[in-house]
Amino acid sequence: MKLKSLRDKIDRIDEKILKLLNQRAGEAIKVSEVKEKSSSRIYSPAREANILNQLKKMNKGPLTTEDTEMVFGEILSVCRSQKTVLRAAYLGPQGTFTHLAAIKKFGKKSEYIPSESIGEVFERVEKGEVDYGVVPIENSIEGVVNYTLDMFFVSTLKICAEVTLNVSHSLLGTSLKFAKSKIKKIYSNPQVFAQCRKWISRNMPDIELIPVSSTAYAAQAVKKDSEAACIGNKILTNLYGLKIIATPLQDSPHNFTRFLIIAKNDSLPSGRDKTSILFSIKDKVGALCNVLTSFEKYRISLTKIESRPSKRKPWEYYFFVDFTGHRNLTRVQKVLKELKKGCLFVKILGSYPTES
Repeated sequence: MKLKSLRDKIDRIDEKILKLLNQRAGEAIKVSEVKEKSSSRIYSPAREANILNQLKKMNKGPLTTEDTEMVFGEILSVCRSQKTVLRAAYLGPQGTFTHLAAIKKFGKKSEYIPSESIGEVFERVEKGEVDYGVVPIENSIEGVVNYTLDMFFVSTLKICAEVTLNVSHSLLGTSLKFAKSKIKKIYSNPQVFAQCRKWISRNMPDIELIPVSSTAYAAQAVKKDSEAACIGNKILTNLYGLKIIATPLQDSPHNFTRFLIIAKNDSLPSGRDKTSILFSIKDKVGALCNVLTSFEKYRISLTKIESRPSKRKPWEYYFFVDFTGHRNLTRVQKVLKELKKGCLFVKILGSYPTES
């Protein structure tokens, strides 16, 4: 009788939740109609970031912060799609970590378009084939994704949001009974091999490692190769009919990859933002030091700085920098003004909500 009473109580709560969700969806439709008349974007990174941050602050449990973000992220996705389905391109095929990051950011109700390269993701957004693109920018173990940096150098697109994914790797094969001794080769992305270097050296030191462009392509290769296994996320088991042979494989339990959401425009201020820029400095003593002094002068924290060859001239470099604050802030504008005086060029890649 106690169990029945508890279940009856849950049923009543579910009924209330359903009514409220339908009310929310109704209001979201009205918002979409207003946005259509004003030609506003269907996805507002600043607005959704503020909603999730506020809900996480209000949460008293037993739901965790991650639970709250996951549940309400899907609610936002469903409500957003009542009038228009958002379309996002990602580095494919289906099942890559970039695909997972896209779903985490936009929810399951959005439409996802796989692309064969990071360059193709940029191209699809530039041509208007999709609303947004999702590209990897850095891994906490292996560092920056250089190809993404290089694309920002030539592209006019902006960064409007970011998403971080906790990366976990498994050894996958066609059967649970697939003994390690029968594995002759392992397919995966080169960065994944690097993230699992110690495990591979300790457990399968003599195995041939075959690099491919993504873990999803690795899974596809395994389906065609009876002597092969692959390393990737466990979601590949459902997508490609594989089994987990060993897990986890990554050398560090704190393995995160950061992804950027690209669009034709960046985000409005959310109150908790960061800005990304590219700049190239003059070839003289103390040039970089002088540039960085401007950030200290206006009390702006740098969260990332990375150098890349310009590819235009030997030993010429440009710098990719993330710092706290939105480009509309007065002190940020002062820094940018000083940078333009001391640099060969400055390119603002976008301001967007910081993922907390």
